[in-house]
Amino acid sequence: MKKSIFITSAVIIGGLLCGVFAMTHQFGDPGKVVMDDYFLSSALKDRSAQNIVTSLVFDYRGFDTLGEAAVLFTAVCSIGALFREGRRKS
Repeated sequence: MKKSIFITSAVIIGGLLCGVFAMTHQFGDPGKVVMDDYFLSSALKDRSAQNIVTSLVFDYRGFDTLGEAAVLFTAVCSIGALFREGRRKS
């Protein structure tokens, strides 16, 4: 009984993984996204940045970038707190 459940679930999971891998694009091929054309055509005139990458990171995805910076800051502070020496009162 347990062996048949294991084999059935392994076949289902294997089939799902094969289906997901078949839907992914080739390695090195970025694929086509609908928003690519919008960003390329209007990033420089909509935003005040002189670079498309800068306008994407700081204008279109500003909150995401701020969140990533907050996570990195929290990680650095946590590691600093872990590795600092404790002060002993004598």
